[in-house]
Amino acid sequence: MARLIWTESALDDLDDVAEYIALDNRVAARSLVERVFRRVDQLARFPKSGKRPAALIGTPYREVVVPPCRIFYRIEGHTVFILHVMRSERELIRFLLDERGRLR
Repeated sequence: MARLIWTESALDDLDDVAEYIALDNRVAARSLVERVFRRVDQLARFPKSGKRPAALIGTPYREVVVPPCRIFYRIEGHTVFILHVMRSERELIRFLLDERGRLR
């Protein structure tokens, strides 16, 4: 089983999304956070279950989707690093993943 490590920036990202949703619906925000954590927890058993997005071909990054969020991660040995959480309608900024991947 892989070890999961959330970067501080990924947790901040998730918190930002949840806070925005909570402005209108606190229950929906809480539900989203729970769904994200459940989906990410599955990566401990199936780390390669996320897809490689077309924009990230040739990189070590993968993603899982929990609408309305995309969760980006990288596998190193038996460790899964959760790097970035973003709203799916936003454009991915690849350099941000590269930067967060180095900072862990």
